[in-house]
Amino acid sequence: MTSPPETFESDRLQLRKPVLADAEEIFRQYAQDAEVTKYLTWLPYGKVDETRAFIRSCLATWQEGTSYHWTLVRKEDGQLLGMINARVDGHKWELGYVLARSYWGRGYMTEAVKSLIDTAFKDPAVYRVWAVCDINNVASARVMEKAGMQREGLLLRWSVHPTIGAEPRDSFCYSITK
Repeated sequence: MTSPPETFESDRLQLRKPVLADAEEIFRQYAQDAEVTKYLTWLPYGKVDETRAFIRSCLATWQEGTSYHWTLVRKEDGQLLGMINARVDGHKWELGYVLARSYWGRGYMTEAVKSLIDTAFKDPAVYRVWAVCDINNVASARVMEKAGMQREGLLLRWSVHPTIGAEPRDSFCYSITK
């Protein structure tokens, strides 16, 4: 597998590899927001240093070739809106994403997911892009459906969302293949 591009674009967004200087904006926009992190696998951050540590881990996994993260930056004004990532497992990429609450419902994440799928499938070694979402996360399910992904099934007791509680919750699995 070849390393994906550090930067690529969709109609309204630039997707770019994160840098440490993004930490303050990520923290301010969404990393400390319990509503945004409700269905994620991590608790909201209490301080910006946690965001810096996260970005350092993103850059380390990029070097290792195990996971790639991109910030979502609105092209018209340079505003950082969220982040999307792909965890690499052979011919499969598993997506994860987060978007600041003030940008929900505007199609940004669907656009980013579509763009990342297109980027993934340019690599001849990638055949499957997939993701999961909590069964109650209707907005995330809709993003994947609008991006062309198909619901494959229900994964029982699959994901822990610590903002909600400690018990594993059921998730829907979505994918698209080439």
